[in-house]
Amino acid sequence: MLIANPCSGKTFYRKRRRRYHEPGEAHELTFSCYRRFQFLNSNRTRQWFVESLDEARREMRFDLWAYVIMPEHVHVVICPHDAKPDIGKMVSSIKEPVARKAIRFLAEHAPKWIERITVREGKRSRRRFWQPGGGYDRNVLEVATVHEMIAYIHANPVRRALVERQDQWEWSSARWYAGIRPAAIEMDATIPVLHAPRDGTPFAQVV
Repeated sequence: MLIANPCSGKTFYRKRRRRYHEPGEAHELTFSCYRRFQFLNSNRTRQWFVESLDEARREMRFDLWAYVIMPEHVHVVICPHDAKPDIGKMVSSIKEPVARKAIRFLAEHAPKWIERITVREGKRSRRRFWQPGGGYDRNVLEVATVHEMIAYIHANPVRRALVERQDQWEWSSARWYAGIRPAAIEMDATIPVLHAPRDGTPFAQVV
């Protein structure tokens, strides 16, 4: 079956067997701070995250469709350009610069936190900003599903009673979709439009 990737415009043949990473699929990525500490509750750290996300988008070749930064976790929706994306490497490129800056800041300005985030791994010690592991990675192929997914993550700050309306939360792409400018980070306007309700149309359209 010949498929066209809406992110890159490239075509490829797709086998029926489902793999963990398939070309043309979007990914909802979720990762949390170590022990659910609210390290993302400051604008300084949120700005570091936004900058890292924007840099990773350019270097790792993916389109950014949505995000929300909560006090202790993050949701991001991306669509890789490449047929065989290394999602783990993409996640690391987003998370690691934030962790380095945040841990350096804690060491200089809040050293009491260093002991709380230091763990022993054999003979080595490691300081953790993010919860270990790859986090949550959900592959999404259908247009209807990605729109529902983005609506759900945009509603996170409202469900937590952080704001009354989702476009009031500065650290979310909900503001960009609402037309509020300037936005903390611009989204890529490549997300497929849902023309028919729940029709199951995939992102990667059959041609």
